Amino acid sequence: MSTGLSQLSFFQPDLPSGLEYLPDFVSGEEAGYLVGKIDAQPWRSDLKRRVQHYGYRYDYKVRHAREEDYLGPLPPFLQVLAERLTHAGHFGSAPDQVIVNEYMPGQGISAHVDCRPCFGDVIASLSLLSSCVMRLENRKISQQIDLTLEPGSLFVLSGEARHVWTHAIPARKSDIINGQKKPRSRRLSLTFREMRFT
Repeated sequence: MSTGLSQLSFFQPDLPSGLEYLPDFVSGEEAGYLVGKIDAQPWRSDLKRRVQHYGYRYDYKVRHAREEDYLGPLPPFLQVLAERLTHAGHFGSAPDQVIVNEYMPGQGISAHVDCRPCFGDVIASLSLLSSCVMRLENRKISQQIDLTLEPGSLFVLSGEARHVWTHAIPARKSDIINGQKKPRSRRLSLTFREMRFT
């Protein structure tokens, strides 16, 4: 299914307003280059999963953005992607914060909306290595949609998808994709955002 929807949600009417899914945003060669660059950097282990922060460190415990948490400019391998996202029209100006999350089989992230006061109106996330299913939910209208995130794909959240719908990665070791059980392997997500300070 070219929409990226899993078999479970094939009969859902549409993706949420403001969600754009772009398969093959990076090639296999680009993905391998990015993974090599990421794995050459130190990881933080203060969450249940390993993470890397670039541009600004975001404190998930206090859910607050501070200018003094500036880490420096994005490294060139991420700056190129940030500029590519901007030139493609996803951001008005180049995003200045990136978080890299590592998900091992069985790991996920609970349903959430990215901090509204901390980040701009667009969130973009690139998936590398493994596929997985992301669950989107609009509790106001009791609707759920499962979206398959393939390696090399990008999803962009704006509008309702950014501010109203939650998104989550269920913590499990496999997903049902197109009616088939697909085991997960190691996955990296690169999430690009614009910082906001109050």
